Amino acid sequence: MKLSVLSNLYGDRPLADVLSHFRDLGVEKIEIGCGGYPGKAHCDPDVLLKDEGKLEEFRALFAAYGIGICALSCHGNAVHPNKEIAAAFDRDFRNCVLLAEKLGVDTIVTFSGCPGDSPKAKYPNWVTCPWPGDFLTILDYQWNEVLIPYWKEAAAFAEAHNVRRIAFEMHPGFCVYNPETCLKLREAVSPILGANLDPSHLLWQGIKPANAIRYLGDAIYHVHAKDTKIDEINTAANGVLDTKHYSDEIHRAWVFRTVGYGHGEEFWRDFVDNLRLVGYDRVLSIEHEDSLMSIDEGLEKAVHFLKPILMRDPKPGTMGWA
Repeated sequence: MKLSVLSNLYGDRPLADVLSHFRDLGVEKIEIGCGGYPGKAHCDPDVLLKDEGKLEEFRALFAAYGIGICALSCHGNAVHPNKEIAAAFDRDFRNCVLLAEKLGVDTIVTFSGCPGDSPKAKYPNWVTCPWPGDFLTILDYQWNEVLIPYWKEAAAFAEAHNVRRIAFEMHPGFCVYNPETCLKLREAVSPILGANLDPSHLLWQGIKPANAIRYLGDAIYHVHAKDTKIDEINTAANGVLDTKHYSDEIHRAWVFRTVGYGHGEEFWRDFVDNLRLVGYDRVLSIEHEDSLMSIDEGLEKAVHFLKPILMRDPKPGTMGWA
């Protein structure tokens, strides 16, 4: 297993500077944004797909710093009810796939997306309960008329261009937000669909990441290393659903933290153990969204925390004492 970073946290810095910094920290892989919410600061498929010279320069930069690309990220909502917004996210996804093919990258990280409640909707509608019965009608429309048909076609497009893994970040607000919904869409579409396991979004829902890992098994295609701190005082008063701004940390039910500041070393060792038990041996990709720390401090602490926890050697074929 190798250490990676989602690079958009340094979107205001040249890619060469970012790679140099990551190399100095001992980071081995990079997950790079190329559209959607992560943006295109370091990787713009519209440019790289049209200019072989710039594409070769892009490849050479990673070789020069000894850092490989583990995944391309284009988190978006390609099933947004606003057709123009949906088309922009869909275009980013397809360009991401085409670029991944040229770079020899087999994994795309994104969101499942969330439609509206009908063809006339203007905004996404995330359903979280079965009653009143209107909500089940919405879910039927979203899944059977929009989500599944879209991803059947999009998955076929990805497979045709040698992308083998589409890793959905299970994120509340989208149709795939937990292991059950991830496997539901995978079963309806194709094994090319799997999970980007980001424990930060699972923890505040009351999901134990180790249990989620066992539940998902070989459907785990990518892993984000990000933590969440649940505020017991605020949660005990108002529960975990919270629409207050992320910067209002002291009043929120939970906040994103760098690894080790929401849960300790024992939690993260168990997390890595369970990933190995289900056969995952790709990357832990640090996603920094800790609002209490600067980017530099949060990233450095995450790297230093995770380095001794990762298992570098392949799983042994036999037990050492056997």
